[in-house]
Amino acid sequence: MRSDGKAFFSLNDGWFVGNDGARGPWTADACHAGPVAALFARAVESVVTDKQLVRLTADYMRPIPMDGFRIVPKVEKPGRNVATSSAVLVDRVDRVCATATSVHFALADLGELPTTLIPHPTRVGATPSIFVLDEAPHGLPFFSKCVDFEYAAGETTDGGPTTAWLRTPAILEGESPSPFQTACPIADCGNGLSRNADIDEWSFINPELTIALHRLPESDWLASSSVSSWEPTGIGISRATLFDEKGAIGTAVQTLLIRPLR
Repeated sequence: MRSDGKAFFSLNDGWFVGNDGARGPWTADACHAGPVAALFARAVESVVTDKQLVRLTADYMRPIPMDGFRIVPKVEKPGRNVATSSAVLVDRVDRVCATATSVHFALADLGELPTTLIPHPTRVGATPSIFVLDEAPHGLPFFSKCVDFEYAAGETTDGGPTTAWLRTPAILEGESPSPFQTACPIADCGNGLSRNADIDEWSFINPELTIALHRLPESDWLASSSVSSWEPTGIGISRATLFDEKGAIGTAVQTLLIRPLR
């Protein structure tokens, strides 16, 4: 177990400030995109309270500063069955660093419906391990040092199609996250888990993330079963099916900018 239980962020006079777990691996003063996506989910859920958040897309335009940012949400379409909203993330000098859009559905009670059951992984036999990158170039504690991580039985750290389990701390100090928020950190891990080449030789950055959940998670441990497609054009996609301990909950998609590091 690696998590010290400290939340990803604290809230200070309206500014979200990153704790160690919010830090990304590459830059000491920039956040990991997954916890930021969770704050976007929190923001849009706060303005659409009568429907369930089912899809969130975040676009990251510049590094998200650890030392403080605000998120301003607004309702775009307050429909009876479907609502949409958006949010803008700005730093302390009012630069837009990221934006998000979301879709919210009204719930219904339709009884039993035919569906396709997706085979789901089990934590039985899972192996506690390190995340993809355990030591960051900046030398500071970061995301992978602050989450609990397990590879599903038979999986390895080698990349390619991979299934792994993750348990994260709270998103914000003093507050219990919504179920959608808890899925956001692992949703941004697919590109690293299913990378197709050595992390020391290739960069595969995702400037955006889309999360779509058909069911809200019900367990602390969540899984990602991901695969990445890389093309010689430098464009790639990581697709992940997300699970809780009962079964599939949705998908996460990351478009990837692939470049050699040497």
